[in-house]
Amino acid sequence: QVQLVESGGGLVQPGGSLRLSCAASRSLFSANAMGWFRQAPGKRREMVAVMIGGEATNYSDSVKGRFTISRDNAKNTVYLQMNSLKPEDTAVYFCNMVYLGRNHWGQGTQVTVSS
Repeated sequence: QVQLVESGGGLVQPGGSLRLSCAASRSLFSANAMGWFRQAPGKRREMVAVMIGGEATNYSDSVKGRFTISRDNAKNTVYLQMNSLKPEDTAVYFCNMVYLGRNHWGQGTQVTVSS
């Protein structure tokens, strides 16, 4: 079993920035893929940013140019840097990692963008 612990969520004003962290209990080198998803109230969970294999990344159109996914192998941690935040970015953000074809999810962290 892989444990994922997210942190870094909170309340921020529109135009502000936040950095989410996801610490994994297993080395990132053995992960097939890792990424961030989000779920707003009344909506389905959606992909925000993913990193497949080594460095290949993919972003949803709604965050492209504003969000950046990155990793620190030494700390077994994946980050999501979020800039120019908008009210529509408000959601619970979930970390996801795939090991040996199996999905693992964190508990989620709330991000609220409001003035």
